[in-house]
Amino acid sequence: MIQKIGGNIVDLFNQQVFFGEITIEQKRIKKITQIESGPKAQAAFILPGFIDSHVHIESSMLVPSEFAKLAVVHGTVATVSDPHEIANVCGMKGVEFMISNGKTVPFKFYFGAPSCVPATSFETAGAVLTPSDVDRLLQQDEIKYLSEMMNFPGVLMEDKQVMEKIAAAKKYNKPVDGHAPGLRGAEAKKYINAGISTDHECFTAAEALGKLQFGMKILIREGSAAKNFDALIGLLNDYPNDIMFCSDDKHPDSLVAGHINLLCSRAVAKGVNPFKVLQAACINPVLHYKLEVGLLRINDAADFIVVENLVNFTVIQTYIDGELVAEKGQSFINGNVSETINQFNCDEQAAIDFSIQHTDEKEILVIEAVEGQLITNQLIAIPHIVNGEIVSEVNKDILKLVVVNRYTKAPIAKSFVKNFGLQQGAIASTVAHDSHNIIAVGVDDESICRAVNLVIKNRGGISCISKNRQLVLPLPVAGLMSNADGYQVAAAYTKIDRMVKDELGSTLAAPFMTLSFMALLVIPHIKLSDLGLFNGDRFQFFGHY
Repeated sequence: MIQKIGGNIVDLFNQQVFFGEITIEQKRIKKITQIESGPKAQAAFILPGFIDSHVHIESSMLVPSEFAKLAVVHGTVATVSDPHEIANVCGMKGVEFMISNGKTVPFKFYFGAPSCVPATSFETAGAVLTPSDVDRLLQQDEIKYLSEMMNFPGVLMEDKQVMEKIAAAKKYNKPVDGHAPGLRGAEAKKYINAGISTDHECFTAAEALGKLQFGMKILIREGSAAKNFDALIGLLNDYPNDIMFCSDDKHPDSLVAGHINLLCSRAVAKGVNPFKVLQAACINPVLHYKLEVGLLRINDAADFIVVENLVNFTVIQTYIDGELVAEKGQSFINGNVSETINQFNCDEQAAIDFSIQHTDEKEILVIEAVEGQLITNQLIAIPHIVNGEIVSEVNKDILKLVVVNRYTKAPIAKSFVKNFGLQQGAIASTVAHDSHNIIAVGVDDESICRAVNLVIKNRGGISCISKNRQLVLPLPVAGLMSNADGYQVAAAYTKIDRMVKDELGSTLAAPFMTLSFMALLVIPHIKLSDLGLFNGDRFQFFGHY
């Protein structure tokens, strides 16, 4: 069947817009016909589809097929997806699950071979991927790159296994993604020279500029918790060939609201040339990762979108391989009830298990969560002691934080955190980067225990406990994702998120997402793993209670 679609055609390679017609035949663009030399007033604009250049699908709490259902509404046609979340829980079977489920829908998922499973040796994960495992993954056509090399100290110290994984990617001519927050100067240069091609962890323009000058490509991240767009977008003016857009981690309610289209609109509003914006959103990921995604050229796959204008990028239609997959806010992708894959071996806990007996501590270390960032700060506080135990001090917003091993019976790691703002109750989650043990924060041991046990009963999920009620969103797929309809999951997440803010009092924009990163050891400066309180600058434990 031959299709013809007319509109203002955006030619990104020649940086021109003209009114014309696209002819589609057998899923590809057969012909592009120019009718007028410039754009036609009132006509919509046809341009290549958007690509999220680095995302963990699992963080949307949706399986790939359901993620696609929501994403196409916003003009996203492809993702560069790192499956290391599910790999840390289920190993190779987890990666295979993501690839298999992604193939059930008309959407272009491109996965990487996880480079750091487990992410560090300072936590308990559910699996290990050896260099030989990584090599086997990289041999597959579906695997386009080596996922973010979070073990940047291992790169700098030329760790044998780390270098073997990088060498495997080079052997198959596939790029290596980076992850090196705060790395500057000679160390950044050594990291990049080892073969690391991108970084999505820059939180200052100066850091990103230094890495760009060493030849690295920078991914501007705007997720549900980590937001670096405003700090970095100015670099797109001078480095249009070396910038991409990504979300990294995006909760379902955020995905319902928008995706890469929102970043394009914001960039244009800040005065960036639309052609440079679309270079980052469309062209650069395709070229860098060698993706089979069309870029609106003759013989390309018919992957394109129709938008109202090049200012707000409101999406009218999305096409993938010539198939209309979304129109005017309605997705035509039919999700599939997926199988469940999991690894969960944890018994219910008792409130006494979360107590911290006071001995002779005159000071305690406190993790300071930072709104809009993954980094945390280290604070020192005087312990609040009640009946011989160190407890939360709600009026100072210093709350107990715990991590419970979900894979085997083990002591509970305990610490304290500031800036969650809870006035009552507790929240818990089995989404706890990167090993995905159970993480919880609360005002007292009883509430923390109830929140933790609620996710244990569901073999994964997020929970919220107040004085009068409780909510849980089950995540039966690896304790990370639901296998329900994406819009239903988004609505359920919105409900529990509102409860945390309205009833418990949290002032964080994304309390569950922020909580999930309190165990992410590869981000400075201080975090809590299931093995104890961790110094992210020195890569060693402080010790734990």
